[in-house]
Amino acid sequence: MKSGDAVVGNVAKIAALFPQCVNECEEMLMGGGRKLTLKIDWDKLRAELDPNIIQEGEERYQFTWPDKRASSRLANTPTDKTLRPDVAASKDFWTTENLYIEGDNLDVLKVLRENYLGKIKMIYIDPPYNTGNDFIYNDDFAQGREEFEANSGLFDEDGNQILDPMQRNTEANGRFHTDWLNMIYPRLKVARDLLASNGVIFISIDDNEVRNLKIICDEIFGETNFIAQIVNVNNIAGRSDSRHIATAHEYVLMYQKTPSFISNGLPLSDEQKKEYRFEDEKGRYRQQGLRKRGSGARREDRPNMFYPIYYSPLDNVVSLSPTSYSIEIYPKLSDGTDGRWRWGKDTFSKKISYVEVKLVQGRNEYDVFEKVYLGEDGEERTMKMKSFLLDARFTSDTATTEYRSLMPAKTFESPKPSNFVSLLAQIGTSKDSIILDFFSGSATTAHAVMKLNAEDGGKRKFIMVQLPEVTDEKSEARKAGYETICQIGEERIRRAGEKVKDEAGLQGHNMDTGFRVLKLDSSNMMDVYYTPDEFDNSRLLDSVDNVKADRTPLDLLFQVLPELGIELSAKIEEKEVNGKKVFFVNGTYLIATFDIEVNESTVTEIAKMKPQYFVMRDASAANDNVFDNFEQIFRHYSPDSIRKIL
Repeated sequence: MKSGDAVVGNVAKIAALFPQCVNECEEMLMGGGRKLTLKIDWDKLRAELDPNIIQEGEERYQFTWPDKRASSRLANTPTDKTLRPDVAASKDFWTTENLYIEGDNLDVLKVLRENYLGKIKMIYIDPPYNTGNDFIYNDDFAQGREEFEANSGLFDEDGNQILDPMQRNTEANGRFHTDWLNMIYPRLKVARDLLASNGVIFISIDDNEVRNLKIICDEIFGETNFIAQIVNVNNIAGRSDSRHIATAHEYVLMYQKTPSFISNGLPLSDEQKKEYRFEDEKGRYRQQGLRKRGSGARREDRPNMFYPIYYSPLDNVVSLSPTSYSIEIYPKLSDGTDGRWRWGKDTFSKKISYVEVKLVQGRNEYDVFEKVYLGEDGEERTMKMKSFLLDARFTSDTATTEYRSLMPAKTFESPKPSNFVSLLAQIGTSKDSIILDFFSGSATTAHAVMKLNAEDGGKRKFIMVQLPEVTDEKSEARKAGYETICQIGEERIRRAGEKVKDEAGLQGHNMDTGFRVLKLDSSNMMDVYYTPDEFDNSRLLDSVDNVKADRTPLDLLFQVLPELGIELSAKIEEKEVNGKKVFFVNGTYLIATFDIEVNESTVTEIAKMKPQYFVMRDASAANDNVFDNFEQIFRHYSPDSIRKIL
């Protein structure tokens, strides 16, 4: 009843690469039993990798902080938490493919790792910037002064200060960064597992932690997978948060999981399209000089790109071979010296249909151009996104105006502009991608996904994760009736979805603007891990039902989905089979019943449907005969079905 242990998966990877380095070892259990586990033989592994192993005491490039090892281990440990559905708080619960999850995002990410491993195309997060008043996560890394100083390296074993007092950070400053790093590190580590091999992550941040974030992202995602540090001018007037410089920008760090990520281009602006002022039978185009300009434009820079092009004005033919009436054209620089073309002869031959020669006005000489078309093969030309963004659509003022057009004023501070997140989704996703935001806040990402789907007809799905942080009793949010940040985000999605649908008209008729609310909670199962001396006869009846009394059949279904690798957004139908409530997930892929008094007739009817998986409760059986005949029924009607008893 726990999520997978990432360490076990890592041992399996080592076993696949170096099977001789992994052995079966007997391990003692708490109750006195024994089990066999796979363990790595470090001496053998060292022999396989030496001399590529860093030796003890060997200098290396590294970035560390107190409790970094504990933070890394935390990412690998399993969780026994489960996700419980809240139909009342959801919108279109039974049909939507979008998720809104309430809970600590580290545990939620570990649950999602079960069935979304390698499935998320894009992650966007806007985590706490560590400004001093927005840090709300605590993963038990709190340290007192003595413990911090012992781990910090500021003092020797005798308590003598090693560093000069003038160079030492204050206690507050040191722990300030440490706590933030211990919060963000395990979350990013688990998030990487969720990304598809061609996935991408965008992280908003400001100057407080951008340097540290960049270093740990280099470590988690790999320095070679860094794509860009995007600068967004989100406050053109500048904020008065510094005595010297009015800060006008924030950053977005962009990393790919592997080099297989391919970004999408962005549509050209109307102004850019005006450059395509020429037209022929292929369509509109602009001219780009074939002669190289700028650095490296001289003949000696690329001698193989200096060659004559032959042009016949009589029949407008361009060639690499001379004729009796052709004109010879060489690439010349403005000072009359030899230059070079942008293409070699092979490229010129392949793209000769894109070459155009024109008489240069006022110079009585010909120049050679490439015809760059606005669109070819039905696809319009796009442009790369720039690393510096100065656009009124992406500012804090625009974000605030957008938020207040939907929600009561001042119920959420500093939302992000949905246009900005839509821009990132444009370059980072395809039309059927899953987009995850595990610092959801006001649910800007959900709004952005719905807007983008309305614009391009996409079917992108979103997963929002937000800690149910309680709003201040005196805040405008509480006055408006929102007790938690989650309630604000959920209401924004409802209102934004209706607005997006309304503005999309007919195109938005079948849009998915719903969301399925799931809440992180303790396991649905009773605590039955008792040692013999703690167990007494008075607790005997407690073990008759192994499910907690307040849990519903739908709760149990959503515990089963991750265990079977089924997405939490799967289509669910509730039907009756022989008078019993039965869940059908993705048709008959999974059939589950947690009803009581289930007899052989119900099991037989389900077996005849040949599900991939069938799940029922231990306490569901009408009598012992049901379980006695259970396996025989399935072996007869559906031997390939995988059966599971809770």
